[in-house]
Parts: sequence; C-alpha cells; structure tokens
Amino acid sequence: MPITTPPVYRRPDLPPRVRIWEVGPRDGLQHEPSVVPAAVKAELVTRLVASGLSTVEVTSFVNPSWVPQLADAEEVYSLLEPLLVRADGPRLPALVPNMAGLERATACGVRDVCVFVSATETFARRNLNRSRDEALAMSVPVVAGARAAGMGVRAYASMCFGDPWEGEVAPDDVVSVCTRLLDMGCDQVSLGDTIGVATSGQVIDLLDALARAGIGEDRLAVHFHDTYGQALTNTMTALSNGITTVDASAGGIGGCPFAKGATGNLATEDLCWALAGAGIETGVDLGGLVETSAWMASVLGRPSPSNVVRALGAALAGDARGVDAAEEEA
Repeated sequence: MPITTPPVYRRPDLPPRVRIWEVGPRDGLQHEPSVVPAAVKAELVTRLVASGLSTVEVTSFVNPSWVPQLADAEEVYSLLEPLLVRADGPRLPALVPNMAGLERATACGVRDVCVFVSATETFARRNLNRSRDEALAMSVPVVAGARAAGMGVRAYASMCFGDPWEGEVAPDDVVSVCTRLLDMGCDQVSLGDTIGVATSGQVIDLLDALARAGIGEDRLAVHFHDTYGQALTNTMTALSNGITTVDASAGGIGGCPFAKGATGNLATEDLCWALAGAGIETGVDLGGLVETSAWMASVLGRPSPSNVVRALGAALAGDARGVDAAEEEA
C-alpha cells in the first residue's frame, strides 16, 4: 500500500492549529507567461475552498497594463458570487494597490483587502517607482477607506530578509515598516522573503526584534519563497516561535522574478504534509488539494513544483492501477 498520509508525531513546541492563507490564484498566477481564463481561475478558487482552505486570495485590482494576467479581476469575482454572498463563506481577499483598486474591489463586494509595501528603499523604487515612505503614504487612504467600509485589511511587507540590490535587510528596517502598517490600521502584516534567501536563525532574529517592538505573533504571518529550498524549514521555525498564519501557494505555483532560478512560493501541499505529521490542524483535505493542484498543473501544461503533489499523485495513481489490476484478475 502506498503511503498517502504522514505518521503523526505531535510536536509540543508548535501551535495546535495553523491558518493557511492561500495565495496561489493571485501570487501564483500573476507570474504566468500567458493569461489563464477567468473561468479557470474561478474554478481553481472554488476547488481550493472545497478542499478546506478558508482563506483564498483571489486576485489583484492592479492597473491591467502592469499585470495583464490579472486584468479580469471583476469577471473572476462575478463568477465567485455564490461564495462571496455566503455569510459563513470563505474569506476571498484581493490585493489593492491604490484608491482606484479599492473602489473596484468594493464594487465587486470584496470583504477583505491587502496592501503591499517594501521593507527596503531600493526595491520600493525599482518595483513601485516611488520611495518607501511614498509607498507607505499611498497605503494610508486605502487602509482608512477599507476600514471605514468594514473590510479586513492585511499588509504585505516584501524583502524582509534579503534584497537583490541591498543584500541582507536590517531587522530595524522591517520593524519600522511593520509598525507603520499596523499603526495605520492593518490587522496583520505578512513578512515576505521575496527572493527566498532567509535562514532559520534569521527568522528567529527578526521575530525577536518585532516582539521587542511590541508586535506580537498574533499580528504577523510569514510568506517564504523556496529559492534555496528553505521555505518549509523557515516556516516551521516561525511556527515554533509563535506564528500561526502561513502563506502558501497550491502546487507551489508562482515564481520570483528577482532571483534567477527561483522556484517560487512554498507549496501548500508540502506545508500541509509537514503540519499533519506534526499533529497540527489545518482543516485541509490533502487528497482533495493534491487533485486540485494536479489539475491546475495540467492546465498550465507543466508538472507541479510541489514535492507532495508529485509524490502523492504518483502514489495514488499507482494504487489505482493496483485496484484495476486486481479487478481484472477477479
């Protein structure tokens, strides 16, 4: 019999339950070389919700000329209306870069939004074409408007561990940005290892610096990329230091355009396998999630980057072949 679930050995240093913030439909698909049809995006979100993911980030209301892959945000949300209107439904947030984006999101009935800033000056200027202070100032009316409308607001702080131009990032720079984001009204800040260079000791050091500044783990999430194969290790380190919200991307889709050879986001399936083995609840049906990511990989026309999708998909396929053979013999 193939092994399709990990043996469980509870780790007392880890939280009993972890909330997964699924970013595949937005952070994953925005890097695709071709545009994925809106109906496929909506089906991906629907399948992810059906697998037990309670938070699925859908898209970004960014200027279509900047990210043409996400130009169909309104159409995607219209297809997701049955989920949006449910009072007990999933959280389906969107990234909004400015007031125009917030207005579009509001018109679609979006209840949770995210803003995005950089912890480093160089990346802010190269990616957003404005200084870090200007980017933070632009977020102020967006956060205020969202809060006034009763929306939940999350912030992404990118380049928290390393910057391709500045190198290692000082924890004080990250603390300063996080403090300003929380002070302006954000509920939570997700700490992004945008180019995937962080190591576990660095993760502990940053979380300690944030704690000294009065920023508790309940107001933080982590978002690791797997460029150097450290995303899962860094995530488990963060969990052992109090973090309970983790960003991940189904099937590991998405890339990092700032680091040559980067493999993108932490795969949700790889995270779920590790958490299940540690006895941590996520509410996710791993088998259903693997089926969804295998389907999405076929749509994209390439194998899934997720180790668990490849391994578990092969194991399940082998088990199915064994059943077929037994039925033929019978």
